[in-house]
Amino acid sequence: MAFPFEGIRVIDAASFLAGPGAATVLGDFGADVIKVEPLGGDGYRTLSGNYVVDYHWQLTSRNKRSVALDVASPEGRKILHALIREADVFLVNLFPRQLARYALRYEDLEPANPRLVYAHMSGYGTEGPDAERRAFDSTAWWARSGMMDIVRDQGQPPVMGVPGFGDHSSAMSLFGAITMALYNRERTGEGCQVSTSLLANGIWANGMQVQGAIAGFDLAALRQEKGWLNPFTTVYASADDRYVILGVTNPMKEWRNLCAAMGHPEWSEDPRFVDFRSIMRHRRDLIALIQAITRLLPLAELTATLDRHDITYGVVSQLSEVVEDPQLKEAGILVPTGSDDEYYQWTVTNPIRMPGAARRDTGDCPGVGEHSAEILAELGLSQPEIEALAEQGIVGLGSPEGRRR
Repeated sequence: MAFPFEGIRVIDAASFLAGPGAATVLGDFGADVIKVEPLGGDGYRTLSGNYVVDYHWQLTSRNKRSVALDVASPEGRKILHALIREADVFLVNLFPRQLARYALRYEDLEPANPRLVYAHMSGYGTEGPDAERRAFDSTAWWARSGMMDIVRDQGQPPVMGVPGFGDHSSAMSLFGAITMALYNRERTGEGCQVSTSLLANGIWANGMQVQGAIAGFDLAALRQEKGWLNPFTTVYASADDRYVILGVTNPMKEWRNLCAAMGHPEWSEDPRFVDFRSIMRHRRDLIALIQAITRLLPLAELTATLDRHDITYGVVSQLSEVVEDPQLKEAGILVPTGSDDEYYQWTVTNPIRMPGAARRDTGDCPGVGEHSAEILAELGLSQPEIEALAEQGIVGLGSPEGRRR
């Protein structure tokens, strides 16, 4: 099997997750990804707090080589520009003012490398009044998109979004843009600039509700006014304090089955529940009836009766169950790393499947500057020149030991 991106060199000069996540997928499928970090390492390395390993970094930095550079120095910028001249893809997430300061705008780089695919990730886009505003997925993807407002319960304040949701989805969007640009390059011989933002991806993720608001239907406001109760898509508790969510999308077709699953076929003849309109008028009653039954059944019995009556549902999995889920392992969603690190025996692979396309085996992520000497030698620098740059604080020479704290 062939690697789809074999022979493609990627310079990942973005920080944290949304931009670098796109480079991770390229690396998984064979690209040579060079991670450019500050001498002290990307700040994303320490996002896991005081835990013994930087598990966030392990996830997003596999199949990459690390070079540590002080790009604020003229010599460091010169090295970065030399790397970009030889690259196929350049990823960056700096603000417009920073791109101008370091001569890293597309128009700065394109003359020396007309085949370059320039990929930019931003918080709010590169134009408009908030182009220079700092953003994370919590502020741009979750909050600014309206998602935090629509998922909150009636009369309750918004709940914090889970870290990484917006970053990971935005990374896949940028990956798609890069592959589109590479395809265009195959046809035209010319590189181009592509970009996306956390906000654009948040609005796309929330697009059904945003389009509704454009049409005059504000679902978030309606939920705050009347609540958002649907007995066929509600979360129900079991006797052992576990939860299932129903996913009955054709209620009247599956209504009798659901009644049978609950052990009460007579509900289908109840005047309150004879048709969908009646059910929704009395939905609180029905939710209470279903909840009273599910509360009597341990999770195993509840799922068994739902399966027996062909009811669509999902168990609300706990993280300790997710990492042991046989479906995830059989489907190649969780994969073994082959690492000697006891904290990194499995990892989450990217979600793309392409029969016949080889994937790299996941391995240990690089230490800060672990491959600096190797990468600079590929640029033609001699060992004495590399050592001199390290002594001047322009280049960091790391080692595999830098992978761990």
